[in-house]
Amino acid sequence: MARYVIDAPTLLHLLDRNMRVDPSHQLVAPNTIRSEALQLLLDDVRHARRTEKAALETHERLTGLKMRLLGDRVSRSLAWRIALQHDWETLRDAEYLAIVDLQADALITIDLDLAAKAKEIVSVAPLQSLFTSG
Repeated sequence: MARYVIDAPTLLHLLDRNMRVDPSHQLVAPNTIRSEALQLLLDDVRHARRTEKAALETHERLTGLKMRLLGDRVSRSLAWRIALQHDWETLRDAEYLAIVDLQADALITIDLDLAAKAKEIVSVAPLQSLFTSG
């Protein structure tokens, strides 16, 4: 079983395309992923990229997706150190990378900026890794 950290844009990408993660894998993310995904959905509604009904349906599906959510003192502390070390303005990306470092095999993201930052710090795997076992 592989453990993969995914971020909110990747979570929505999976849901929007009805992509099913191989059951041998475990998804891991910071506690904030659901709120972050909901914010992205709200932004989509505000910019007419999806209807409110579609956004709320996606929200329902994301709350049902099995993920291990973390936000303990150790992961927050590591996120703090990563953000300071790399002079990042927010902890958002650092939270994902801290969880990869502590609890997962790799980060999987469709966010090219996050992937570029992550490659210097943790393992990054392609999206396709979610759909195959081993």
